[in-house]
Amino acid sequence: MLFTTIEFLVFFVFVISVISTIRYRKFQHTLLLSASYFFFFFSSNYLLALLIFSTLLDFYAGRAIWNNKNIRTKKIILALSLVGNIGLLGFFKYADFGIAQLNSFGNLLGFGPEIPLLNIVLPIGISFYTFQSMSYTIDIYRGKLEPSKSLGEFALFVAFFPQLVAGPILRAKDFLPQLREKIKNFGSEQNIRQILIHDSNLKMGITIMSFGFLKKMFFADNIAPFVNEVFQNPIGLDSFAIFLGTIAFGIQIYCDFSGYSDIAIGAALILGFKIPKNFNKPYFATSPSDFWGRWHISLSTWLRDYLYIPLGGNRKSHNRTYVNLLTVMFLGGLWHGASWNFVIWGMLHGTYLAIHKILTNKFPNLRHNKFFKSKAGKIISIVITQYFIFLAWIPFRVHDFDQMMYSIEKFVIFDMQFIGINEFLLEHKFPIFLMLAFIGLHYFSYKKPKLIESISNLNLKYWTVIITLFLILIVFFFNGNPIDFIYFKF
Repeated sequence: MLFTTIEFLVFFVFVISVISTIRYRKFQHTLLLSASYFFFFFSSNYLLALLIFSTLLDFYAGRAIWNNKNIRTKKIILALSLVGNIGLLGFFKYADFGIAQLNSFGNLLGFGPEIPLLNIVLPIGISFYTFQSMSYTIDIYRGKLEPSKSLGEFALFVAFFPQLVAGPILRAKDFLPQLREKIKNFGSEQNIRQILIHDSNLKMGITIMSFGFLKKMFFADNIAPFVNEVFQNPIGLDSFAIFLGTIAFGIQIYCDFSGYSDIAIGAALILGFKIPKNFNKPYFATSPSDFWGRWHISLSTWLRDYLYIPLGGNRKSHNRTYVNLLTVMFLGGLWHGASWNFVIWGMLHGTYLAIHKILTNKFPNLRHNKFFKSKAGKIISIVITQYFIFLAWIPFRVHDFDQMMYSIEKFVIFDMQFIGINEFLLEHKFPIFLMLAFIGLHYFSYKKPKLIESISNLNLKYWTVIITLFLILIVFFFNGNPIDFIYFKF
């Protein structure tokens, strides 16, 4: 079920209405779980069984790990949980990719007939809820989390519909306490929370959701045709077109993905749950590591806590640290999809992080250099960082290797071909206007980090005017065909 459809709005209003009307705690939680399963079933049908499988596997694995005192047995149970989750993810996401690579290798060696592809349908959201469920059993094994008190409670954590399909990736230690929160005003000792729709949460949630809808439906969906035109077959285009198309895609994917996160965060807040921020002005990052502290924060922190640190992080030798960074970003790229272009994207970012680490290790005084703390130094750091970030968006967007290399060459080595630029700009004036408008809004929100809170705290009359303006922009420029969020593919 797409957030940007009438079906979702009807569904969400229905859930809020019933929760507001019937204030029986257990019913509310049962309703939320049922609504979450319906939300997933609406788009994925029988693949709901995979979500339920992951839920059952990790719920009982978590209990078994907690109740067992033998370290060896704990490790075996954790291993079974990880094998079950990774095996599920690997089969549905990478089986056909693996077969294709075997066939290519076999053709090089002159082997016999190819292995037929399985043509497996990729379950929506499997990369997200698998990571979310895995973190639960790992945290229990590490002694950082007690197991969930009931299957229903854990099932709601895994399937919570606002963030189910494309994140942010939740942690049980952050979400379960919100489910269990006692409300003293009702004088109950039950360790389960009644869901209340507060006016402040409603207003803030609608504001955050409105920004999400604006990013997705006004910016991303209207920039997408221009990006598709440039990268459908970029060979033959000049550097200016490639450069502009790359910037357009960087804006599109940010507005698309952060728009989804905003809608999820806002919807959860209306229901009384706080979901962690997933983006923090990533295009103002001053270094590769700063970028990954601002982009897809829930994934980058997951990779840090459950992969980078267990590999040794930066606690070993410098060389080991660089290898760890490359390994984590290789797997992070592969997480995005079973395709070599995502591996290239991940390895580029791994290389950026490793080089940045090398420089900070070799020249530790750079961190405290006055120039880099000055306004000019920050601007230069942002420009250089974003040049390489946007360069990496090319392999993320372009799957064909020849087209990818051509686009990268044109991006890196500017060909100085300016003939026809005016015609090109006039032909695409609307997407270019949107790009400029986004840059202005992104800069304004960077300078005003409390922008959403300020709008939410406005007098109801002025707040309504701004939300209505957002709605007018969305409706006026909406073509009537909802477009999938980019991260639904992952």
